[in-house]
Amino acid sequence: MEKFDNQNIKRRDFCKIAGEVSAVAVFAPVLSGSILAQTKPSKPKTNIEDALKFERNENSMPGKFPAKVIQITNEKASEEAMINYEIVYTMLEKGLCNLANESSVEKVWKLFVSQDDIIGIKVNPVAGKILSTSLELTKAVIAQLEKAGINRKKIVIWDRREFQLTECGFTNEAFPDIEIIGTERQDKSGSFVDDKGILYSEQMIDKSIFYWADIEGKYDKDTLPYMVNEGFHSYFTKICTQKVTKIINIPILKNAGGSLTGAMKNLAYGSITNTGRLHQDLWAETCAEVCAFPPLRDKVVLNIIDGIRGCINGGPGANPQFIRNINTLLVGTDPVAIDRIAYEIILKKRLEEKIIKEESAKGKAFLELAQNLKLGTADLNKINWNRVSL
Repeated sequence: MEKFDNQNIKRRDFCKIAGEVSAVAVFAPVLSGSILAQTKPSKPKTNIEDALKFERNENSMPGKFPAKVIQITNEKASEEAMINYEIVYTMLEKGLCNLANESSVEKVWKLFVSQDDIIGIKVNPVAGKILSTSLELTKAVIAQLEKAGINRKKIVIWDRREFQLTECGFTNEAFPDIEIIGTERQDKSGSFVDDKGILYSEQMIDKSIFYWADIEGKYDKDTLPYMVNEGFHSYFTKICTQKVTKIINIPILKNAGGSLTGAMKNLAYGSITNTGRLHQDLWAETCAEVCAFPPLRDKVVLNIIDGIRGCINGGPGANPQFIRNINTLLVGTDPVAIDRIAYEIILKKRLEEKIIKEESAKGKAFLELAQNLKLGTADLNKINWNRVSL
């Protein structure tokens, strides 16, 4: 069993592993008409086997509290577009204390992080300011980390697209002394490339570790000019592989078609490049399998789903018609279990409002894949779902 260096991974080792998988694509034309061609799998091949060769550690998913999810609800947390910071702070505090069965929130945070860590807070600004991870919840997390002795200068707020973070209010003015960074970047002149014509995102990816899939991406200069999106590889961001040592994941409660964009989607699609090619044939696989690689599997210590305001239809974008003040938080270390509960909440609301008549047969596919990869629990009957109303 191989070990994953917390800060980096040797390029030659990973490429040697992945080369065996890549060879299938290289020699596929030669094998046309052979048994391999006649038994072509229904899904494109990926290099998920590579992820499973690395040893787990004490922080690896499903974390310190497997199959346990705390749902905290307070109907006064928001009104229209206004969110009450003090109430959200208390909700988070109660959720964490219930999760760890502790009376002190400082003690709970010390279970997950230390003063030596560089802590990355993974938010989600993809749908714009109307449906971003709330600034109030993010500030509550930071305030509690400080209360537990963590220096603000060791906290990083990050996502895939840095310019979206700024648009949603994640600025140095709102979060002084905290670094705000994205993989895909834009300079002050509005350019996505440096003076040598190289994408800033090219400088931010770690080519020593990647998610390989037998689907080729083509560079899309019209809609995704800022992304490294070409070829068969989806490289991990250096934010995950080199910069941070622990990750706190704060996705939003919203649907993605007949499924969910929650903890795993926020991590998987937010941590790699060249993702456009993965949506049609490997959406569920990507959500689960990317999370099985060490930069996520071994560093994500806590998931907090922001359900203060959520979206029940039209996701993962923001559809104002279907944004609801749900006034709930989901807290847990198990990303599969927390997504399973989030899925139930979204499904129930979609059925109640007659948006759908029945559940999609494929809605939970990514959860079952993730459970098979031992990232957490997808079986609702085996999850300790603790509901608290304030």
